[in-house]
Amino acid sequence: MASDKLNHLREQKEKALLGGGQKRIDAQHKKGKLTARERVELLLDEGTFQEFDMLVQHRSRDFGMDKQKFYGDGVVTGHGKINGRLVFVFSQDFTVLGGSLSEAYGQKICKIMDQAMKVGAPVIGLNDSGGARIQEGVVSLGAYADIFLRNTLASGVVPQISAIMGPCAGGAVYSPAITDFIFMVKNTSFMFVTGPDVVKTVTHEEVTFEELGGASTHGSKSGVSHFTTENEVECLNKIRKLLEFVPQNNMEDPPRVENSDDVNRMDESLLSVIPDNPNKPYDMKKIITAVLDNGDFLEVHADYAQNFIVGFGRLDGRPVGIVANQPASLAGVLDIDSSKKGARFVRFCDAFNIPLITFVDVPGFLPGTEQEWHGIIANGAKLLYAFCEATVPKITLITRKAYGGAYDVMSSKHIRGDVNLAWPSAEIAVMGPQGAVEIIFKKEIEKAEDKDRAKSEKIEEYRTRFANPYSAAEHGYIDEIIEPQQTRPRLIRALEMLENKVDSNPRKKHGNIPL
Repeated sequence: MASDKLNHLREQKEKALLGGGQKRIDAQHKKGKLTARERVELLLDEGTFQEFDMLVQHRSRDFGMDKQKFYGDGVVTGHGKINGRLVFVFSQDFTVLGGSLSEAYGQKICKIMDQAMKVGAPVIGLNDSGGARIQEGVVSLGAYADIFLRNTLASGVVPQISAIMGPCAGGAVYSPAITDFIFMVKNTSFMFVTGPDVVKTVTHEEVTFEELGGASTHGSKSGVSHFTTENEVECLNKIRKLLEFVPQNNMEDPPRVENSDDVNRMDESLLSVIPDNPNKPYDMKKIITAVLDNGDFLEVHADYAQNFIVGFGRLDGRPVGIVANQPASLAGVLDIDSSKKGARFVRFCDAFNIPLITFVDVPGFLPGTEQEWHGIIANGAKLLYAFCEATVPKITLITRKAYGGAYDVMSSKHIRGDVNLAWPSAEIAVMGPQGAVEIIFKKEIEKAEDKDRAKSEKIEEYRTRFANPYSAAEHGYIDEIIEPQQTRPRLIRALEMLENKVDSNPRKKHGNIPL
């Protein structure tokens, strides 16, 4: 082939690699941000990125746009590998017209999403954009809607991950919101539907970008973001780590790895985790890390609804989803935020064939007008619904309290729990001893000469009769009461037994989860 043609091609590709130009690249670096291409190179296995549509340009001629054309048009798209497994990626380029989305830009993203669905591979979006390209008007809005539709159709078919690595505002936020996991970077990324200026005009509230929609806000207050990271490198590495636990698509099992941790390992420290005082808190994460392979636990939503724990780990090399109450925060009670957090995670695991291990220590649902008026009934039902519809292997361990309706909700035998275990310290009852005694023996206590003593005696009597796992075991609601140090091998054996489990739901278009 003539060298002038090859040289011309190389020149065009060199232009594309510069995005919006060196000056804008330098400005990006000054903000502590990487460029779109640097992010892709760090995210993917070295030398695996294959780019699509490198030479695409926008087609707009209005408002002087015919004089502002850049190869790639503000987004880098293609496929590569993470830990040797195929992924598709788009990386928004803020150096090109502020990363604003045009018709051509949207078509590039849609192309890789369509391809990912055909071959069954995850889609990762690295978001850094000023929003819709105003000069293109409705075609830019249409491009967003094209992406939203694909996000929705891909949901539960291939894993979708969003990293917010700069601004993500207005309608642009709804694509990440539909995806499975959102990562944010402290101080350099933010998400909001309307910015601080609009908020001030409409509600007269003074708020900064970080307070309104920064990584810490969405990681701890709104729960929109699942992972909060210190910098972009940590963010990209954490995405790679997350993908170690999930399958390529909904037709595959999650990737099993070689296990270096003894499957029969007994952990004597578990004998002393539960305090003698049933009202004293303890850290459920100590139990979780003690039983998982090498104590490796990737927590999701770590800063949000901390009375509930969700995340990924492995048992004998098999990925599992961990769902647990956290007695160290609000006594592990279920409330609106924890129910939403748990339901979303359970549904992700069920969609992608990841077995669920549930650790239970729950005194009930949080009472109060605030919870009732904001819909604890409908929100609590989300978690119940998610566990009920899940058909993956479900193993439940009750460590201490399992009271009232919360006992039912936390993957009980009655909602298709496959293997339900309990420690001898488990208390399974309609309510706690004190509340029960005040109802059952109210008249008797009122008549007693020493009311306090009578009440204490009745509480002890109730605790002896009901605040234990034996009544549930007699009815077959608990399959086995185990000694705490036996937890790891017992969970692994249950998981092995359930390896070929097949279960299904009635034929229907879809259920109507209480949103």
